[in-house]
Amino acid sequence: MGAQDDFAFAQEFQQSTGTTSFTMTWDASFDTWRYYQVTGQPTAILVDKDGQPIRGWRGLFPKEEVLEAAQAAS
Repeated sequence: MGAQDDFAFAQEFQQSTGTTSFTMTWDASFDTWRYYQVTGQPTAILVDKDGQPIRGWRGLFPKEEVLEAAQAAS
């Protein structure tokens, strides 16, 4: 079982990894995964204020690159 399968597990994962600087959302239907074409974890997708993807990373992603992209998009 992974963080995508169980809400309580996802909450534990978020807390244990210290990833609390963003709001975690839960989509039991996986509609969001399909919309953004997420096929596995980890996946990071930078979206604009309208929810449109700006850039994405699949697999292990470079934290600094993600942060730089987010800063550039703001």
